[in-house]
Amino acid sequence: MPKMKSHRGACKRFKTTSSGKIKRERMNGSHNLEKKNRKRSRRLHQSALLLGLKAKQIKRMIQG
Repeated sequence: MPKMKSHRGACKRFKTTSSGKIKRERMNGSHNLEKKNRKRSRRLHQSALLLGLKAKQIKRMIQG
């Protein structure tokens, strides 16, 4: 049986932390930033963690 391939799109969008949690970037933080207030744009540049069933699915996609 051949090796399982990892999902390359998921590998580019998600990273794993050293404790095994899945880290993601927030959406809407790349352009049209002059319309968004400073507090919102700062929050959009922080990474967030995936929790629950979605994290389990993404972990399986990354590991391949």
